[in-house]
Amino acid sequence: MSTAQAALRAAMVRLTAAGVADPARDARLLLAHAMQIPADRLTLHLPDALTPAAAGRFEAALARREARHPVSHITGRRAFWGREFTVTPDVLDPRGDTETLIAEALSAPFSRLLDLGTGSGAIAVTLLAERPQATGVATDISDRALAVAGTNAQRLGVSERLALLRSDWFAAVAGRFDLIVSNPPYITEAEMAGLAPEVLHEPHLALTPGGDGLDAYRAIAAGARGFLAPGGRLLVEIGASQADSVTALFAGAGMVALKVHRDLDGHDRVLAAKAPG
Repeated sequence: MSTAQAALRAAMVRLTAAGVADPARDARLLLAHAMQIPADRLTLHLPDALTPAAAGRFEAALARREARHPVSHITGRRAFWGREFTVTPDVLDPRGDTETLIAEALSAPFSRLLDLGTGSGAIAVTLLAERPQATGVATDISDRALAVAGTNAQRLGVSERLALLRSDWFAAVAGRFDLIVSNPPYITEAEMAGLAPEVLHEPHLALTPGGDGLDAYRAIAAGARGFLAPGGRLLVEIGASQADSVTALFAGAGMVALKVHRDLDGHDRVLAAKAPG
């Protein structure tokens, strides 16, 4: 019976050959998942013999990772803003870049939140968990995505303050909000072919609206002022080359105080705007 250490070494060789960007990290995460222990405890268990059940789980996980399925889809988990979220192939994998939007949202008070295209619920659930007096609505056109968001809201203790709504952007939304947030699909059709293999395992509708990638921003810009309270804030994640185009859309819709915020890598990542006060 092989030790966990030996299995880890062999896995790193396999993932390297498969072209995985960080084979050591991914092998450790998948091994901890297979052994059903926290990843930060793996080092303590590396001398242990790998049970047949754990070895079987590890082999299945490695085969999926070699096929370039995202680690989060294999483990069903993704860390985001210090919390662990359930993730499935039905939702976009929450990324560290999106924490730029969280930081900006938390930079000013809010009491009533709308998250458009919530996916896993990572944005809405995080913001409500950080602001226990706030309430919110999260929308998506996918029933399966809303089910994942509901699971995360329940597990992280915000379900009583978050209403989940099947809606095509604002179509089924009512009321006004002092903060609207969204990480919409924004990849252009032309860019899709150049994406990493892992990304192509995510929901197509959550990645691209087709064409120039701006359709979601057009819809949000057209409706935002009708759902924002006077002076209310709007924050949308954007692609690294979209700042000028998206800024123009929201300026044309009458939004004010437009500002682009960069992520930790220095890329344009979030457009902030306000409704006229």
